[in-house]
Amino acid sequence: MEHLTAGNDVVIKVEGMEARYGEITILRDISFEVRRGEIFVILGGSGCGKSTLLKHLFGLYRPYRGNILVEGKDLAKIDDDELVEIRKGFGVLFQSGALLASMTLAENVALPIQEHTDLPLELVDLLVRVKLNMVNLSGFEDYQPAELSGGMKKRAGLARAMALDPTILFFDEPSAGLDPVTSAELDQLILQINRSLHTTMVIVTHELPSILTIAHRVIMLDGKEKTIIAQGAPRDLKEQSADPRVRKFFNREAG
Repeated sequence: MEHLTAGNDVVIKVEGMEARYGEITILRDISFEVRRGEIFVILGGSGCGKSTLLKHLFGLYRPYRGNILVEGKDLAKIDDDELVEIRKGFGVLFQSGALLASMTLAENVALPIQEHTDLPLELVDLLVRVKLNMVNLSGFEDYQPAELSGGMKKRAGLARAMALDPTILFFDEPSAGLDPVTSAELDQLILQINRSLHTTMVIVTHELPSILTIAHRVIMLDGKEKTIIAQGAPRDLKEQSADPRVRKFFNREAG
């Protein structure tokens, strides 16, 4: 699979991060960089801390120790007002899609635009239609979430995540609950958006076909070690890693 070549400009830099829930350490000694325009995947087995790390990256949690720099600003040190401003440049697609059931698709996508801008209603409506068209949902503006398939809900959630033209998109298990064909279609949509908009993307997933299709680079977390045990291009790790845990993951070996 040919990918857009990511730049060398570092957008996210994580240094010595430790995450805890109370007295329990979830992640430790986490250090990596995400480059502008790349699709960066966080992978690993269930319960290894993938989603916890993602939530730290978009500022939902603050690290117990270490630094998370986004465009040079440390999420561990800035105040809440600065964090709110930085997060306006983020888009997040949660695992469920997180659409509000009482609203139409158009109303769901319009919500962040209305909350964070003073644009007139006509322009908001235009932007909503543009975003839904980008995810192949033109004509579904007046549908309720309950009327959509699982894949359509994910695409609608993606349209809402892109509502404010974010510089970074975060995805939490985007293919969860989807059949293989729908999952592959979502992968292609992610690639299309990355190539056309050069949006930096950070994706949590353990879906091997998706990882090999979309990722420029990955880090692999291990639940026992509670840290990164491998990082690099996914096909390089699949073919060249000396770590048996990495080989088992990428080659779907039991044990």
